[in-house]
Amino acid sequence: MKALILAGGKGTRLRPITHSIAKQLVPVANRPVIEYGIEAIRASGITDFGIIVGDSAQEIKAALGDGSRWGATFTYIPQSEPLGLAHAVKTAHPFLDDSKFIMYLGDNLIKGGVAELVEDFQSGECDASILLTHVDNPSEFGVAELDGERVVRLEEKPKQPKSDLALVGVYLFNPSVFDAIETLKPSFRGEYEITDAIQTLLDWGKTVRYQIVTGWWKDTGTVEAILDANRLLLQDIERRISGEVSDSTIEGNCVIESGARVVGSTIRGPAIIGAGCVVENSYVGPFTSVDSGTRILGSEIEYSIVMQDCTIRDVPARLSTSLIGRGVIVDKSDGTPKTARLVLGDASSVTFA
Repeated sequence: MKALILAGGKGTRLRPITHSIAKQLVPVANRPVIEYGIEAIRASGITDFGIIVGDSAQEIKAALGDGSRWGATFTYIPQSEPLGLAHAVKTAHPFLDDSKFIMYLGDNLIKGGVAELVEDFQSGECDASILLTHVDNPSEFGVAELDGERVVRLEEKPKQPKSDLALVGVYLFNPSVFDAIETLKPSFRGEYEITDAIQTLLDWGKTVRYQIVTGWWKDTGTVEAILDANRLLLQDIERRISGEVSDSTIEGNCVIESGARVVGSTIRGPAIIGAGCVVENSYVGPFTSVDSGTRILGSEIEYSIVMQDCTIRDVPARLSTSLIGRGVIVDKSDGTPKTARLVLGDASSVTFA
């Protein structure tokens, strides 16, 4: 069995961050989000990965390498245009050949992994298997309609959803899906929809199984979602202090990486302070990930993601629910303190007046 990870797309909902970093490489708990999917698939025993790439291909390749870090082999597959998930599968047909495969969207996170789903698919005789979860806003997703234990209909982003069960970004197929994709026409969005391909399999009398997510699932395509994913992952960290801590209070489950310095500060977990960071006379609150080489000086921040090599200095308001890109500088000049919420791209500079 093979794996197909989709790492194309432009990440428009995460701009300006994604003007300079692929959305699949945005860090969650100080690790690129795509790495969690790779590890989940690898834990199921799969070693042969195809990775669909688009405009950010070189960045993705530089970050992930040849797969040897995970004991796997990576084949990078360019997608000429982002014409939908079914188009990505068609593009990968020469790599996938006649194998069963799992398709995983590279900006998704699933608690509990996919090993059980893969095992069930490999041992069964179905043509496709999908993962579903209850959502509050089904019209923003592909939606499944069930009749008992059967999937009877799928619809992409319906205006009037027949259920609240959304398709999670994990799909398993046998080669019959390629025949279904060949029959597709572009949807109203101008894309070849994987939901339409699965619906075609259903129309042909093929067997489509489903499982409902029992833990949590996140599509990290928005600022709010990626901050929530960061919160969920940080809830599971264990306390580890490898860096230097002096005249400071470390509360709860915190990770202070080797080479980091925390001086005269309070770190309230769960939180991660990355390697080589400096936190001085500051407060870092719960659900905050601070990536390597960043300096937080005389400032307060919580429920945020701060990427590599940033400087946050003497900010007059507590930063919260912020996503701050690489190399950002946030400082102050004279003026009245204001509250602030920041979504900043790489190399930005913000001065509070």
